[in-house]
Amino acid sequence: MKETNYVENKVYEYRVLQHLSQEKLGQAVGVSKQTIYAMEKGNYSPSLILAFKLARFFDVPIDVLFTYREA
Repeated sequence: MKETNYVENKVYEYRVLQHLSQEKLGQAVGVSKQTIYAMEKGNYSPSLILAFKLARFFDVPIDVLFTYREA
């Protein structure tokens, strides 16, 4: 039986609430808009450093923005 663990995120929700494009958010935290897109679609789990940068940017605790799930 294969275990699938993953990280859910609320980057899209927080980005939209602040009326930011993927490009603007990427610039603010030092990544490409493609990275933001992939993260929002659940195809990319950010590094710990990037996760902290995003949480700090949105001024929320990291565990509000990101949730680790075990399947």
